[in-house]
Amino acid sequence: MAEQEMTALQKKWAEERAAQQEEMEEVVDNLRPENMDQSVIDRIPKPTGWRIVVLPFKPPKKTKSGIVLAEAAVERQQIATVCGYVVATGPLAYADTDKFPEGPWCKKGDWIIFGRYAGARISIDGGEIRILNDDEVLATIADPEDVVHMV
Repeated sequence: MAEQEMTALQKKWAEERAAQQEEMEEVVDNLRPENMDQSVIDRIPKPTGWRIVVLPFKPPKKTKSGIVLAEAAVERQQIATVCGYVVATGPLAYADTDKFPEGPWCKKGDWIIFGRYAGARISIDGGEIRILNDDEVLATIADPEDVVHMV
């Protein structure tokens, strides 16, 4: 079956869609912890008391076998994720030596696992952050890709 020639309007729509997709990918890439610059980190809320600010793991848009996932699937995985990157800790986090006799369970820069419904979800441009209590951290991990993210 022969491909039809696109009209000028269809070309314009395709270009606009491509530009929007590039812009959205840039926003999403900027929310990956390893790509965050200091200005983005400065705009994230500062935790108070015993709270921890966590950036949930954003799964890649392409599987290891090369399959490109739909945006809706990636968003569902991010919402359902139980892994996150510790962006900041409050001044009282892990300060209670009776509760945490062996010291802090995590620190800024760690990847952690937390309960699915733990913490408060705060929407930010292109995603969300979570604010957890210091005792809601279940474990630390080296690489969030080691954990299977199911929806």
